[in-house]
Amino acid sequence: MKRTDYITWDEYFMGVALLSAKRSKDPNTQVGACLVNTEKRIVGIGYNGFPRHIDDDVFPWKDAEKLYDSKYAYVVHAEANAILNATTPLVDAIVYVTLFPCHECVKLLIQSGIKEVVYYADKYNNTESNIAAKKMLDAAKIKYRKFVGVDFIK
Repeated sequence: MKRTDYITWDEYFMGVALLSAKRSKDPNTQVGACLVNTEKRIVGIGYNGFPRHIDDDVFPWKDAEKLYDSKYAYVVHAEANAILNATTPLVDAIVYVTLFPCHECVKLLIQSGIKEVVYYADKYNNTESNIAAKKMLDAAKIKYRKFVGVDFIK
């Protein structure tokens, strides 16, 4: 008889996204993303960090008044990195992401062809970026839902 206490697909893919987030060197926000095709195969993974060949010991990891003195000018978001790392086209793919995507990442996800966003946390809910992101997802008829399953973070 087979065991019945195995994790769901959602738990598996969100677990991969959460593990990927652990690669981020950002001291405040670690985000991971996992792209999954229609055959339940992982086709892209990413986490937030600086572009390749940018020394993350020289560039800032902080917030600052001037954009060029802050991490926001330099960090590539997890979703963008996952898309750039994708091994196949993303038409009808699902993205599992540890933090609800910002409006900029939602544009990339829509353009890449994903059909669903599964997110772990939505800590920026009702911010301007979050409202714009959800407005675009609704307009593009892309489903989004909060992850329900094993509480990986205790």
